[in-house]
Amino acid sequence: MIKFLRLILVMSLALFSVNAVAELKVGYVNVEKILKDAPQTAETGKKLEKEFSQRAAELTRLEKQIEKQISEQKNSDTAKGRELASLRLEFERKQRELKEDINIRKKEELSAFQNRINKAVAVVSEAEGYELVMYGGIAYGSKRVDLTDKVIKLLGKPTP
Repeated sequence: MIKFLRLILVMSLALFSVNAVAELKVGYVNVEKILKDAPQTAETGKKLEKEFSQRAAELTRLEKQIEKQISEQKNSDTAKGRELASLRLEFERKQRELKEDINIRKKEELSAFQNRINKAVAVVSEAEGYELVMYGGIAYGSKRVDLTDKVIKLLGKPTP
């Protein structure tokens, strides 16, 4: 009798959990697609390019100066060689600093954009009644539960 009651209890719990899962509205978001297709991605690229254009131009100028001195050095003395070595070191240092600064800014911009994506996902999810929305790592998801395009559309709207 106790075994029979346990069996009924286990079966009723299993049926209850199946019904609870059946009512759960689940969706997913493809973050890679958002990062590729959202209008903010191009805007950020242009913003960073503008921000670092002067330093990149300075590096180009310095590189041309080094190339000019290399071509002139064939018949010059060791003092010019030391000056050239110093210029090369300066160029390499500035190039490394520029790359580091660009990477830092990209990470800052990506972090801010990720916050906007999270807010947009929350807005779309609440508006459509989703209880669970997953990011990436989805083996399969039908278009019916894919919220990616809706999030991209919301991101394209100006923020209040």
